[in-house]
Amino acid sequence: MKIGEQMRQENDVEKLVRTLRARAPDDAAELLARESPEFIRDALKLLPDRHARKVAEYLPSQRRPIKSHADGKDLAIPEAIVELMDPIPASVAVGTTVAAAVEAVRRAQVPTELTYLYITDEGDKLVGLVVLRDLMLSEADATVDQIMLPKPFALHVDMPLSEACKAAVRRHYPVYPVVDAENRLLGQVRGWRLFEQQIIEISAQPGQMVGVQKEERSFTPLFSAFLKRHPWLQLNLLTAFIAAFVVGSFTGTIEKIVALAAFLPVLAGQSGNTGCQALAITLRGLALGDVDKRPKLHLVLREGALGIANGLLVGLVAAAAMWFYASRQPESASQAPMLALVILLAMSGSCLMSGISGVLIPLGLRRVGADPAVASAIFLTTVTDIVGMGLMLGLATMLVL
Repeated sequence: MKIGEQMRQENDVEKLVRTLRARAPDDAAELLARESPEFIRDALKLLPDRHARKVAEYLPSQRRPIKSHADGKDLAIPEAIVELMDPIPASVAVGTTVAAAVEAVRRAQVPTELTYLYITDEGDKLVGLVVLRDLMLSEADATVDQIMLPKPFALHVDMPLSEACKAAVRRHYPVYPVVDAENRLLGQVRGWRLFEQQIIEISAQPGQMVGVQKEERSFTPLFSAFLKRHPWLQLNLLTAFIAAFVVGSFTGTIEKIVALAAFLPVLAGQSGNTGCQALAITLRGLALGDVDKRPKLHLVLREGALGIANGLLVGLVAAAAMWFYASRQPESASQAPMLALVILLAMSGSCLMSGISGVLIPLGLRRVGADPAVASAIFLTTVTDIVGMGLMLGLATMLVL
């Protein structure tokens, strides 16, 4: 290849890379897929490693020149805002005229990435920002101080990614400046990157509730997926033994009132669903930052009230079903009214406890420093089974026998 052609190709790659950096991975892949494999390889090498791998995920398989997540390599989930940070495309000092600021924008290395022009003082501390539209419409001899937004919101470089996502949900800015503890401007993060992480976090919650790690995908290697999941299943087995021990303690009651055995799965299913509803709302609130806006007691009381209200209504239907079922069994026909009362009380009590547990379990995990979403459903199932079955069999032992 001639030197002139090589230089033109390098310039084309750099120009495309500037465009790719500002686009979401799927859009960037669609744009890049039109190029030759060699061109794609060169472009991906110039992108940040994480962004390059995500773009490669969306490329057709025959055009993936690098080993990507889709080839079986797990993609690490970023934990800090610094991992998503891009360089500042342009900034000017306080007192700069609009004419000089416009010239600085023109000289920016990546002008297509410009959304705001950042204003800093002598210590490179962020003091304001200017929207490009306002900059272009202002008088040339005016200063940026007159048109800037002073003291803009900024993300801190050591901020956990989860906290940054919560801030983005409430503000919806296209770009967020990133500063250090002394407010020095370090970089910027695009809003779509934060929303992408928020979507990943929320979409991972259903799997985490049953012990599936957020990094696991449908194309994660089989053995790796096995190692991630199996320990939680062993834990679930241990907790199931505890519930089985509770039921086994009332073997005599079940032998004398066989009708109770038919309603054990009914009680477990209803109380479990009630707890999962409360758990889902709590996890969503933790992800979006809603839980910390109100006292925790308010959330506990709210889910407890919903639990007992739902338990009473469902319990009335279940009690009627028990009355109908028991009255047609010769050995329990005389006990039908009391068995119906047992079902009503047990359903109400277990749904109340399930709703409260759906709040306390994820909050407790967060308090001890664990991920609130990880295997919450396993612990919730244990609580609902022990309380629900223990309550029904205990009430039957006291009220019927």
